[in-house]
Amino acid sequence: MSEVHSSSQTSEFADVKARQHAAWETGNYAVVGTTLQIVGENLCEALDLRAGSRVLDVAAGNGNGTLAAARRWCDVTSTDYVASLLDAGKARAQAEGLTAVQFREADAEALPYADASFDVVMSTFGVMFTPNQEKAASELARVCRPGGKIGLANWTPESFIGQVFKTIGKYLPPPPGLKSPALWGTRARLDELFDGSVRSVAVTSREFMFRYHSPAHWLEVFRTYYGPINKAFAAMDGERQAAFQRDLMTLMESRNRSGDGTLVLPSEYLEIVMVRQ
Repeated sequence: MSEVHSSSQTSEFADVKARQHAAWETGNYAVVGTTLQIVGENLCEALDLRAGSRVLDVAAGNGNGTLAAARRWCDVTSTDYVASLLDAGKARAQAEGLTAVQFREADAEALPYADASFDVVMSTFGVMFTPNQEKAASELARVCRPGGKIGLANWTPESFIGQVFKTIGKYLPPPPGLKSPALWGTRARLDELFDGSVRSVAVTSREFMFRYHSPAHWLEVFRTYYGPINKAFAAMDGERQAAFQRDLMTLMESRNRSGDGTLVLPSEYLEIVMVRQ
């Protein structure tokens, strides 16, 4: 019976991954991703990177963590399962003359590297989206050498982006049994995922500030370029689209700090540094 359940869950994960892949290929995530560059810089400082370190950026998107590590003279491998995002990261690296970077398509749940291949394994708002969270965490730990570091930046459930996920789920419920990506932004879930594979976990609560012309501008950018929201709107009829848009606008207006019509909106995330057993 357990084998049947395991097979069913594996098939479910594969279906979810295929839909996610299609979503991230939609629009142009780089338009949003480049605004998050400071998160990669801060994470690399928290990791106390040393020149010459072998660094793997997992679910790297358009390369924020990759570029930050390369600027610190590390030997960086940038991976993602969406080729267009890797191409965007490669163009950025070339523009800056960062030559010590390799780009490779790879699934975060099945990394094509031997055990203990890297000194540092990192991911900024990337690996948290994997359907099979346990497998992804296991892979991060597997390819990191003993005594090496795993660094993550993950949105929390109560953050603005965590609540955006929740709002999407209100209109498009996820498959039964699929865990929220925002759980990666909780200490309890991190302890579950990395139990036995790390000897220390340091967690710092940080805020990323979304800065746009207005809430409507944020919505326009994310609806056009951010795959998950683009796909969510496309999956709804006009009436549900309007309700979804109202909910997103209400959420933004309740958290906007600007006071002048622009958008200055904090979203909490956890900056995590773990040391491999």
